[in-house]
Amino acid sequence: MKEIEDLLSKAKRFLRTAELASKDGDNDSCVSRCYYAMFFATEALLFTKDLRASSHRGVIILFGEHFIKQNVVSRELGRTLRRAYDLRQKGDYATGFAVTMDEAEEMLREATDFVETVREQIQQ
Repeated sequence: MKEIEDLLSKAKRFLRTAELASKDGDNDSCVSRCYYAMFFATEALLFTKDLRASSHRGVIILFGEHFIKQNVVSRELGRTLRRAYDLRQKGDYATGFAVTMDEAEEMLREATDFVETVREQIQQ
């Protein structure tokens, strides 16, 4: 399905942008791009069951209901997505340098794993 391919492609692009932001020391932008990479990958996964949401919270809720609670993916993926959402909020809306380098680097690793795990799940 073209929508799924487009969303996964966008997720990979956003991960590359997150890497560049991290290398530039822009921790806030790094976690924002990480979250959006995960968000787009999650939307792609939802498309496999013809599910759509009109909000970020809606995507997270549908992901939990249809993939985590059904043991399709691990609970840790759900926790990672929620943590990324919270960090993105902090990075996008808090004043000053809100996100630390350690937080950004950890989120980049987790987002990379998340997107790859979702991609593998879609291919199954």
